[in-house]
Amino acid sequence: MEGAKEFGLRNVSSHCSISDMDDYDLSRLLDKPRLNIERQRSFDERSLSELSIGLTRAGLDNIDSTYSPGGRSGFDTPASSARNSFEPHPMVAEAWEALRRSLVFFRSQPVGTIAAYDHASEEVLNYDQVFVRDFVPSALAFLMNGEPEIVKNFLLKTLQLQGWEKRIDRFKLGEGAMPASFKVLHDPIRKSDTIVADFGESAIGRVAPVDSGFWWIILLRAYTKSTGDLTLAETEDCQKGMRLILTLCLSEGFDTFPTLLCADGCSMIDRRMGIYGYPIEIQALFFMALRCALALLKPDAEGKEFIERIVKRLHALSYHMRGYFWLDFQQLNDIYRYKTEEYSHTAVNKFNVIPDSIPDWCFDFMPCRGGYFIGNVSPARMDFRWFALGNCVAILSSLATPEQSVAIMDLIESRWEELVGEMPLKICYPAIESHEWRIVTGCDPKNTRWSYHNGGSWPVLLWMLTAACIKTGRPQIARRAIELAESRLLKDAWPEYYDGKLGRYIGKQARKYQTWSIAGYLVAKMLLEDPSHLGMISLEEDKQMKPVIKRSSSWTC
Repeated sequence: MEGAKEFGLRNVSSHCSISDMDDYDLSRLLDKPRLNIERQRSFDERSLSELSIGLTRAGLDNIDSTYSPGGRSGFDTPASSARNSFEPHPMVAEAWEALRRSLVFFRSQPVGTIAAYDHASEEVLNYDQVFVRDFVPSALAFLMNGEPEIVKNFLLKTLQLQGWEKRIDRFKLGEGAMPASFKVLHDPIRKSDTIVADFGESAIGRVAPVDSGFWWIILLRAYTKSTGDLTLAETEDCQKGMRLILTLCLSEGFDTFPTLLCADGCSMIDRRMGIYGYPIEIQALFFMALRCALALLKPDAEGKEFIERIVKRLHALSYHMRGYFWLDFQQLNDIYRYKTEEYSHTAVNKFNVIPDSIPDWCFDFMPCRGGYFIGNVSPARMDFRWFALGNCVAILSSLATPEQSVAIMDLIESRWEELVGEMPLKICYPAIESHEWRIVTGCDPKNTRWSYHNGGSWPVLLWMLTAACIKTGRPQIARRAIELAESRLLKDAWPEYYDGKLGRYIGKQARKYQTWSIAGYLVAKMLLEDPSHLGMISLEEDKQMKPVIKRSSSWTC
């Protein structure tokens, strides 16, 4: 996951560092009082059609007031545990201690957490940096524990980095691009701190992160929901930051699909794994970020135009994803019987998928009851693999209909050994191997079968699985998965990932004390103990988005 972490900082351009910045006085910003504003109605529940008819909000007056301020009970004990009568698992205190060790400070103020605190590793590479996607579970843990300051600092600091001019090999990146990561350099002689950012110029394959901007918007909403503090999101800097991200991803061109076209290696799966085109992870994050931005943008002169564009895109995107990316037993049978080379708008096989391209494993993997969003859809090609992050985010963002969300949970239960095994959770299934592995990955030695991003098991995904379980009313699935993690994670020193068909072995190149493995466990525990935290990272279904699929998605033989 930290594939970009293979390169150090030697080749980072000099323009990507700033010293002694005074653009933001974080201490001054943190002195602002927290607001607790009563709301009559959750904005998340407002329909998109309402917005497209009349944009009459004043500021963010309709954002939810249901938030969990936490109120810490002790330095190393999550507040959510203190509100329950039972004793927290012994791993919880250990996890908090490890999480706090990973904190990164800029001018004595916490601004993030490093990717891994692995002293045993001979090479630090870039695991000592703060990655935007990696920090999200850390941020949620701190928010749930009533410690929002570090999250506010992080949001402001990455927003400042977004404003840099970003040149890579004489080519200028889009203005709204967010960094993949940043590092704080301390100069003890000058007593100054400098930030060095990476926008992809040091990453494997030199791929810029598409997901960083989406995670930033999602985290801004989580902060706002958790604290009730609307002032941060309403600042002109945050409003401009969101608009710049949206400008990048809402631009119009030659693409005829509402999905977002992107390169391989631009997201959590940051190695060559054949996910180029329209990977489910990016589409689900894109959908969720658009909905979060819709709740946070002010309907002023500039914001109103973006709100209207978001509403149109969300309708098209939900229609496309729910119809063409969804696979269950009935849909698989339909594709199996597709005719090819159909022309005109009446074509059933719109992407000209050849039925013989359906892999053999898919027929055995698909249960009679259950379904999932497949990995990719593009002309003449479907990637039938299961990807965990995309499907979990689809549930949390309500990209999946309620019926589809239930079907995804049915699939996980039906295929527990394949998708969960002995360590939650498979990042994708199945692994690609032999000749296909050579072609797709370029003989990548880190992505051999059932390892790393090629079917490896990632403990960080535990928090997303738990959130999806709670939202769909299946907490027992999350409990079972958390118990599996508790049997190994601490003993194995919080590895980055596990290898093998069942996830039995610590990853061959996995870092120990991987911060998001630690934070993912904490977030999962706190969500299960206090489900009200779900509001920060979950969006309710928009009733006006009519689902494409008429029959039950969880079809029964």
